[in-house]
Amino acid sequence: MQSSGDSAGGKHIQFLYNFSTNSLDPHVDSSYVPIRAGITETLVRLDEENLTVAPWLAESWEGEDGVNWLIKLREDVTFHNGKKMDASAVKGSLERALTENVALQNALKIDQIEADGFTLRISTTEPFPEFISELVNPNVSIIDVTEEDYVNKPVGTGPFSVKSFKPGSKVEVVRYNDYWDGASNLDGVTFSFNEDANARSLALESGQVDIVYRPEVETLENLEAKENIKVESVGTFRVHQLTMNLERESLKDLNVRKGVDALINRQDIVDNILLGHGEPAEGPFLPSLPFAPTYEGRETGEDAALNYFEKAGYKLNNGKMEKDGKQLSFVLLTYPARADLPLIAQVLQSDAKKLGINIEIRQIDTPEEYMASNRDWDLATYSNLTAPRGDAGYYLNATFHPKGALNFSGVNEPELTAIIDELNRTVEQEKRDQLSEQAADYVDEHRINSFILHPSTLVAYDESKVKNWVTTRSEYYMITNKLDVK
Repeated sequence: MQSSGDSAGGKHIQFLYNFSTNSLDPHVDSSYVPIRAGITETLVRLDEENLTVAPWLAESWEGEDGVNWLIKLREDVTFHNGKKMDASAVKGSLERALTENVALQNALKIDQIEADGFTLRISTTEPFPEFISELVNPNVSIIDVTEEDYVNKPVGTGPFSVKSFKPGSKVEVVRYNDYWDGASNLDGVTFSFNEDANARSLALESGQVDIVYRPEVETLENLEAKENIKVESVGTFRVHQLTMNLERESLKDLNVRKGVDALINRQDIVDNILLGHGEPAEGPFLPSLPFAPTYEGRETGEDAALNYFEKAGYKLNNGKMEKDGKQLSFVLLTYPARADLPLIAQVLQSDAKKLGINIEIRQIDTPEEYMASNRDWDLATYSNLTAPRGDAGYYLNATFHPKGALNFSGVNEPELTAIIDELNRTVEQEKRDQLSEQAADYVDEHRINSFILHPSTLVAYDESKVKNWVTTRSEYYMITNKLDVK
């Protein structure tokens, strides 16, 4: 069924990514490598130009009542083992995803799935107009669940199948000749991982790789000076934020949260750490999105921060911010896969020190796992896609709903939850935008997390070799059947 393309010869691309993974199981892998490497696909995909959901493995759908959904599948799709992708196979894949991933259970709200030929009938536990857009999530990738080596060799429907996988290092994929949307011209792709941004830049500069995702910002000038290297900087739906653990005593005080927020010099961070490849954030959503609130100017800087800390009962004594004889201290988590986050953590540590606040920086590897299972931290630099489907529902549910998969702050605010629940039941777009704006205003008013900047996605590649590379805003779609070499 597939070619025996290998990295030594033929038409091959070497791709270097910034997150490593130890598992290719698409239903649980938080680095989304299976979809990014062209191994798996979802029922629907994001049309990034129009910010709408477009058909992919599903060709059409209907569900006017928001509860009962009829999804018609393409009839020309096969898995990498040659088996037909019919409704029964998709049902099996969806049911496994729900079993393996509690976050998906909460996100999809599926009650029942019925399969008939190439038609799926799905009912949700409550009216949920955004159900179809949630199927864009890479963890809802469709695989043949009868092939059980999910970790090393998931059998998907994408343009490339897994040849070999070395956890934490790379996955080798080869062309699937019977791909439903037209076989790739490439024989294969090596999708490697390296969390060191400088090493990624050097690998491209030395010709070891053809495409590098998120090269080190400070190497861009060198890369751009090379005749054959093209650097792309694309605005995304991402925000770098400071996640606050609201279960920690000091951060239960709104004035302490406001004080921390006031210490963040956003423009300086954009200019000095991202070298201009981003824009300061006022909230989680890009200002250009219809549901982003208009924020009133707020006071920032040392004086404003000091004022908030004093309101919280702290005083600056002998160079220490104290209350009841105890210095204000925070444990701040950061992780190296996004090179700018540890640098942001260091800037915050330095600025806090000027006000007598002690910040201990703790490096972790997998932020989602650590923050979900440990509560021994106060703050975390974290990066998240906030509107990858062009809608606020995903981020608001995941981050601020008590059942949210990314609710690392421990937010449980009944008023905010009620707004999000109403959003989940609302179909009409204008009303959805109003509710999303209302939720974002609540988050801002209560300083549930601080939003630092919206980074651009940087990709550099050898344009003398690589053809048809597209840097996407969603960051989901990377290795496609259109990618080629010259």
